[in-house]
Amino acid sequence: MQISSSLRSSEVFLLARGVKPSTRTQLWFTEKLIFRQEKSAVRFKNLVVSFNPRPVPPSLIIAEKEEAKAVLSLFLKKLGFSNTFAVRTINKSDLFIDHLVSRLHSVHKSRYLVGRELTTLEIRDALIPYLESLHEENGDLLPDMVASFPNPPAKRRPESSPVPVLPSSSATDSAAAADSRKLRAVSRVSELGPEGALRPQILYLLDLGLKLEQIKVITRKFPAFPYYSLEGKIRPVVEFLLDLGIPRSDIPTILCKRPQICGISLSDNLKPTMAFLETLGIDKNQWAKVIYRFPAILTYSRQKLTATADFLSETGLSEESIGKVLTRCPNIISYSIEDKLRPTIEYFKSLNVDVAVLLHRCPQTFGLSIETNLKPVTEFFLEKGYTLDEIRIMISRYGALYTFSLNENLMPKWEYFQTMDYPNSELVKFPQFFGYSLEERIKPRYELVKSCGVKLLLNQVLSLSGREFDRVVNKKMKKLLPNHGSTKSVKPKKADISD
Repeated sequence: MQISSSLRSSEVFLLARGVKPSTRTQLWFTEKLIFRQEKSAVRFKNLVVSFNPRPVPPSLIIAEKEEAKAVLSLFLKKLGFSNTFAVRTINKSDLFIDHLVSRLHSVHKSRYLVGRELTTLEIRDALIPYLESLHEENGDLLPDMVASFPNPPAKRRPESSPVPVLPSSSATDSAAAADSRKLRAVSRVSELGPEGALRPQILYLLDLGLKLEQIKVITRKFPAFPYYSLEGKIRPVVEFLLDLGIPRSDIPTILCKRPQICGISLSDNLKPTMAFLETLGIDKNQWAKVIYRFPAILTYSRQKLTATADFLSETGLSEESIGKVLTRCPNIISYSIEDKLRPTIEYFKSLNVDVAVLLHRCPQTFGLSIETNLKPVTEFFLEKGYTLDEIRIMISRYGALYTFSLNENLMPKWEYFQTMDYPNSELVKFPQFFGYSLEERIKPRYELVKSCGVKLLLNQVLSLSGREFDRVVNKKMKKLLPNHGSTKSVKPKKADISD
């Protein structure tokens, strides 16, 4: 690649003032590159040449590289490439990753001039449109261009699959490079500073209740984590979460679930995202529970949040119901609309189920696999003699029915139900039967009812509190023996009283 005249002018400008360009002085640039092929061309947009007199810390550069890799991986997977292929491509693309980081420094040069770090969302918002423009120009050639940057990609051989197959040796080298980067990041966790102590951010995390091994596990999944600054990123986010009412003991769990949350700017991203989610109906008084359940909700783009809310509205849910769904089941935001939500809704519609009612009552059902979870349960009840209409009634009355394991829950309880003195139609009236513990609730209560010689509806046996269950059983016994007023009362078991 030829150095542009503008770059040489910048170097002359520095030398004329006695400043020798070095690794301490960051000069980020990109000039127009054109790689010609017979039927396609690879083009990079012109970027503004800029001089940044403030040195960028090496630890920040490493963190930004990891963020850029995460964005590129996500983008490739959205294009339909497998996770394995995305990882292999990125591991062969160090120069392109450097190019992405240089673009960040060019687009956000004002941030670096004042020494301000970019947040995860800012990095994503800067890089994804750029990757989209490259894909529009180069199509399926994009992965080859990324891996061969800055040289023209080799001409592809015709293949039946759009995903190129890398040689096994390349795959091995790529995996080794990825492992090496992870090892460096993990080793940083336990490295001692000049004073013989762990880094401040690690000590702070340990004080919060995380264990050193937990921090290493987080780092293996997200190598940028140990490079986050304590005062600039980690502490402000943690203190904000504590101010929301999240118990200090819950912070380690939240960070293990979504360490990227520490890379979010409070003023520019996190607080505005929360305010926007509140406009969608999330109960602002429930933020502590929402974040604990699904901290990743704060790291999604506004476009993703809006798209999911709009889709839920299309199903017939009211604005109030959408808010309740997002509050109770915030991870529904992570479900792909086209790959998960829409197919699941179509499946339940095929059973004549009111989708809006089911979404309101049990939104987690829509995160299940149709082939692995939903169809086997439907087929199970069909095999037991229930009609589709009866199954529809059962789902409508108890949406959580499909969330239970077929082998570990439904089958054992069904087998015990066959020993109970109830017709199969009783389960249509009370499908909540499958939600109670077989050993701690169903068996002991039914055996007590049977031993007392009384009859109760299935929902009375299981849904009543311990005291109410005791009262109803004794009342039934007195009716059986009207002349024995001294009939000994049945005392509920300790487990029943606590229910």
